[in-house]
Amino acid sequence: MKNTAFIIFVLGFTFSTMAQSKKQKDQEAIKAMCGCYEVTFNFAETFQYSEDSLYRPSKNKVDKGLEWAQLVTDEDDKISIQHLLQVGNPAEPMVIKHWRQDWLFENTDLYTYHANNKWAFQNKAKTDVAGQWTQKVFQVDDSPRYEGSATWVHVDGKSYWENTTDAPLPRREYTTRSDYNVTERGNRQEIKNFGWIHDQNNKKIVRKDGKEDVIVAHEKGYNVYKKVDDNRCAVAAQWWKDNTNKWALVRTKWDEIYGRNKDLVLEEKVDNKVLYKYLFDDGYETKEKIDQVIESFVKK
Repeated sequence: MKNTAFIIFVLGFTFSTMAQSKKQKDQEAIKAMCGCYEVTFNFAETFQYSEDSLYRPSKNKVDKGLEWAQLVTDEDDKISIQHLLQVGNPAEPMVIKHWRQDWLFENTDLYTYHANNKWAFQNKAKTDVAGQWTQKVFQVDDSPRYEGSATWVHVDGKSYWENTTDAPLPRREYTTRSDYNVTERGNRQEIKNFGWIHDQNNKKIVRKDGKEDVIVAHEKGYNVYKKVDDNRCAVAAQWWKDNTNKWALVRTKWDEIYGRNKDLVLEEKVDNKVLYKYLFDDGYETKEKIDQVIESFVKK
């Protein structure tokens, strides 16, 4: 009996150590996306299914930029990374607050995008997310974009995370396209020796209540993040230090809204103005004004 107990103890310790080692690898992979990067954004429509003879596919899009990925939160079960674009004359660059990604371990509360600025709250069973990380992606104003849960994979020298989830139209599309209203995003984030890649296989979908989804086209996205010296993003890093308190207030308000754990519908505009234009204004610095303007976009 003593030998049996000892074997059970050893096996339990071994499995616990292996699980912890796996989680540490996950954390290292996520945090490897931080730093200064030369980024190339590549998007191309690959297959078209529209029956409209006047249909015109989106043009291939290739953009380049310098992006700073700032580690905001580094906890055992939560890692948050804020992305900032550094653009313009390198001698006097301008900083633009970009997207944010939060990673939550074994998270059970998700907001799934439906269509037309509506997100459905979903509570998953703990068994469904065991060992998984939820990636929550936010807009430039920290409003929701998309999120999904999956397992980081470390095999044959590769570290990657894959998930398919629905999302609003990307900024490059919603200002020019109105013939579809949902992007089904197939996301793969893979860590490379030069940085990381965001590999996407997307579907452009028309979604109407009570009807089957209609796929308009497929899209390939391939964004390459090449690591460069952090000094090249020094202006963006300083901008974040100067503005971190304001955006902490913004995140806190959104966390309170997400914490209501119910379906979320947002206004496109209030007084003919989108949310980020309010929040990017220097006039919105206090908790009272920030809370008030964000709440005004939440439909009751």
